[in-house]
Amino acid sequence: MKHWRQLLWRWRGVLVATPSIAIAVALLRFVGLLQAWEWAAYDQYARLSPQPDLKDRVVIVGIDEHYIQEIGRSIIPFNVYAELIENLKSQSPRAIGLDIYRDLPVEPGYEELVEVFTTTPYLVGIQKVVGKAGQDTVAPPPVLAELGQVGANDLLADADNTVRRGLLSVTDNEGNTHLSLSLYLALLWLGETLFQPFESNDGGYIRADDNGYQQMIRYRGSAHTFERVSVMDVLNGDIPEDWARDRVVLIGPVGESLKDLVYTPHSSSLLSLPEQMPGVEVHANLNSQIISAALDGHHLIRSFSEPLEWLWIGFWSGTGAILVWVSRRSSRHYRHRWQRECMIAVALAFLVGSTYIPFLYGWWLPIVPAAMAAIGSAAAVTAYLAHTASDIRKTFGRYLSDEIVTTLLENPEGQKLGGERREITILTSDLRGFTSTSERLPPEKVIEVLNFYLGRMAESITRYNGTIDEFMGDGILILFGAPIRREDDTQRAIACAVDMQLQMATVNQQMVDWGMPPLEMGIGIHTGEVVVGNIGSEKRTKYGIVGNHVNLTYRIESFTTGGQIYISHAALRAAGDMTVQIAGQQIVMPKGVAEPITIHDVVGVGAPYNLALSQEEETFMPLASALPVCFSLVHSKQVDDALLTGQVIELSEKSALIRASELIVNQVEALNNIKLNFLSLGGAIESIDVYAKVVNKAAALSQFYIRFTSVPPTVATQLDALKATSSVETPQAT
Repeated sequence: MKHWRQLLWRWRGVLVATPSIAIAVALLRFVGLLQAWEWAAYDQYARLSPQPDLKDRVVIVGIDEHYIQEIGRSIIPFNVYAELIENLKSQSPRAIGLDIYRDLPVEPGYEELVEVFTTTPYLVGIQKVVGKAGQDTVAPPPVLAELGQVGANDLLADADNTVRRGLLSVTDNEGNTHLSLSLYLALLWLGETLFQPFESNDGGYIRADDNGYQQMIRYRGSAHTFERVSVMDVLNGDIPEDWARDRVVLIGPVGESLKDLVYTPHSSSLLSLPEQMPGVEVHANLNSQIISAALDGHHLIRSFSEPLEWLWIGFWSGTGAILVWVSRRSSRHYRHRWQRECMIAVALAFLVGSTYIPFLYGWWLPIVPAAMAAIGSAAAVTAYLAHTASDIRKTFGRYLSDEIVTTLLENPEGQKLGGERREITILTSDLRGFTSTSERLPPEKVIEVLNFYLGRMAESITRYNGTIDEFMGDGILILFGAPIRREDDTQRAIACAVDMQLQMATVNQQMVDWGMPPLEMGIGIHTGEVVVGNIGSEKRTKYGIVGNHVNLTYRIESFTTGGQIYISHAALRAAGDMTVQIAGQQIVMPKGVAEPITIHDVVGVGAPYNLALSQEEETFMPLASALPVCFSLVHSKQVDDALLTGQVIELSEKSALIRASELIVNQVEALNNIKLNFLSLGGAIESIDVYAKVVNKAAALSQFYIRFTSVPPTVATQLDALKATSSVETPQAT
């Protein structure tokens, strides 16, 4: 079950999108919204299909504009029809179809035409059967009706006025069945075949009228496909002597003014205006189709049953969903995105091929619903992945800045390995003494504290559009100017640093609520040229920075005590005309730097930010008796072996004044980090380590001030007790 649950989860996008989109498309199809598009696809396939060999079995004698102008009227006398049919009879045709309504006796020539009717057993007249009797219907010639030589010439036009279906037989209002003109003429040929009647939902049709015995017409081509001669050519004997021999000859109007023109699937194309087809040629197409099916085995148009069509739509819905789903990982890399697009294009091309080739063999498969299902499911999965990507963006945003996430996810160039040289402003921060504090806490509590602290810091960084490059334990590396460069990068970096220090009040209020000692943070800022970009390999990449100025920023930050912000002179210069409030400056020699640099102690910024740190004056209390200590200098987090001794003679809330020999004091420099251990009354060294930073040297040559950076709770309690025994206060700003 676990295996199956994992499998279902891995394919959740496909399993949800496939049936959902398939059902949606099926519903659209059921209500008829796709019918017009399916007709258009059918018409396009019909135009693209190679035309079968007509075998010269069916020809047309057309009543055209030339003949109408010759006789001066559109109504042809009956004796002309009689002469026309006699001329054709002399060539021994297989059948003659008279697609002209002649239900009333009109002179001259009526008797002559009756004589021709009675002596031509292979002559078939027409009647219109479909419609309201006496209003839409037209009766057949009486003589041919008595002889049983009449066929229905009704045409079926779809809602777009295109004739795609033809009748083999039709039932009138009295329940009598009449063969169509096309079928009647075809029956005069030898051969047999099975015709499945058209049903209302065949192919792309939805609830179509399927009365009568209908067939889809496989047109042999556009208008003028069948050999056609004019009535005048036949009357004047301007056709070959055996032109009509063993052929079906259809006689009917083809002139524009006679208004017997219809639209067919071949009427229009992408590059031409629609061309209508004479009704008599529609009958010629249907007649030729029937004969070819019986004698040559040509394919008729068929379609799947409805359940199979639903499965077909579901198959393509699954195909679209699967293609996007399986390519979701590779498509996240810009080099592979084209593969997904190519796969979908190939799938759609395969869909066209898998419906067009069967069409050549008479199978009309749903292409529009299948294409919509494939595209719809692909779009649904893509939308789901986009939603997931939004969640991923939020998740990434907890580790990286929104700008880096945007660069990685939306910019194709943002995913390339490599970088560019750029001047940016770098901010680093670190909690003072948190490592030793965390060693005394449960791991869960350490994470809780860090998450709260980093959450507050991230809010400030986001507010000033900083880019969090990474969290390193309790330290943060922040970029201003990468990946997006702005004119006020350095100004925002300094303002952000002040705001971060102000946020420590909220952090420490929470620490008090948790019953823990307050936290202090130091911040360093520097502006310089570095290389920024994607570092790593194709499988694992990190957006980061490389360069000496990154290391220098860390060095500057290491000089700070809790609550301090040190910026380099380069950063101060890059801040431009923004007011930066400086409490003091130091000339330092960081490791790895050839020359000393000046760092500035920032306590506030002016407009437009107007932020300032509170400046509290520390009060030092002389101890009743000096507290002996031993200490070692700390360089690059390495404790020197040399053990120095001294005495704490004054204490404040966060600092102390140490007295030592002049030789020892000369070894101590401002901003040195030191590790202290207090001595017991018996002279033994206490095992609890205390860390501090040398602030400056006192006026007396053998004294220097330190600022505690990490004081264990037991030691802090002892120091508070010592301060409580002192009654003399010495104000001293450190």
